[in-house]
Amino acid sequence: MKYIILQGDGMADMPVEELGNRTPLEVADKPNITRLLSYSLMGVIHTIPENLPPGSDVGNLSLLGYDPVKYYTGRAAIEAAAMGIKMDRGDVAYRCNLVTLSEGNPRKMVDYSAGHISTEEARELIEEVNRQLGSESFQFYPGVSYRHIMLWKNGIADPVTTPPHDISGEEIEKHLPKGEGSEVLIELIKKSWSFLPGHPVNIKRIEKGENPANSIWLWGQGTTPQIEPIEKKYGISGAMISAVDLLKGLAKLMGMEVINVPGATGYLDTNYQGKVEAALEALKRVDLVFVHIEAPDETGHQGRADLKVQAIEDFDKKIVGPIVEGLGKEDYRLLITPDHPTPVKLKTHTSAPVPFILFDSRGKYFNELYHNYSESEALKTGIEINPGYRIMEILLEKEEIGYGY
Repeated sequence: MKYIILQGDGMADMPVEELGNRTPLEVADKPNITRLLSYSLMGVIHTIPENLPPGSDVGNLSLLGYDPVKYYTGRAAIEAAAMGIKMDRGDVAYRCNLVTLSEGNPRKMVDYSAGHISTEEARELIEEVNRQLGSESFQFYPGVSYRHIMLWKNGIADPVTTPPHDISGEEIEKHLPKGEGSEVLIELIKKSWSFLPGHPVNIKRIEKGENPANSIWLWGQGTTPQIEPIEKKYGISGAMISAVDLLKGLAKLMGMEVINVPGATGYLDTNYQGKVEAALEALKRVDLVFVHIEAPDETGHQGRADLKVQAIEDFDKKIVGPIVEGLGKEDYRLLITPDHPTPVKLKTHTSAPVPFILFDSRGKYFNELYHNYSESEALKTGIEINPGYRIMEILLEKEEIGYGY
């Protein structure tokens, strides 16, 4: 038996006025997912426990079968693990975004991703940040696109920090780090304003009408979590396919194979075909493959309902359809789900439960109950996985659930 998780990041949403008070999932054309419904269970997963932030770190811990209350220590340390950054006891990793701030006073968060800056451009900028701001205490490491890491040796993990995608269009002053150690972080952020705007990379971006990466933003700090390997915990081997370091870091900490696909960007222009080919090849040697698609989340943060519908349709057409076709007559169980909602109206994550379908190729769940994969239809089934980390036991048939309704 093979197991596949296809995760459309942030795919769940709220009704959107411009979509006729329907959600992007309700509106999107999803023929491949729809064809699976007659042989699936559908319901909702509570991926975000109370009192934990509704991030992809927490949500994907749940989807991979790990209790976030027990294992979550902060986002950045997971990404640092993916990047091979050595962290000693007492070290604290911070996520370091390249962002676009407005000029003048007060400054506002114009773009949390600096126009989805390319990895090549970003590397030049982070290398300059490290030359200007790096020291024995602080080191900056380039990642993918706008997502990077700052390591604070023997650092402080206590400051209250804010994800930049939560404050699009807002004045930044009230969202700067607060608490013990915050003054050091604020100083680093503000020092970046003295040299990033005039960097040749940003001058060229402005000339092309693109948003400049004129500031760093520090948030999501954490220490290295101690996570039990998935093979020991569940008796399976696994592989992760994702464009983002957060998912790669989780996989690495869990002892899963991390597969890097050329051209995987974490946005609408990602290499879908490459991800499909990598997944089908990996299933020849491992039990579980997790394919992560970031585009629905990114378009949700942008507040673009039209692009989010496109991202979901691409997920169905370019990931779900080819994966199912490629598996052929193989016996497999397939979980399709987001990790959390990213409503376009709010441009940030929420803790609401997310809709899932669980398909079994053997016809185990044959039914005529479901007609559309959406948030509202999933709630109607009465199937709720809470706590959310139980979903792995259910996927692996170590726990049984019924139809609902």
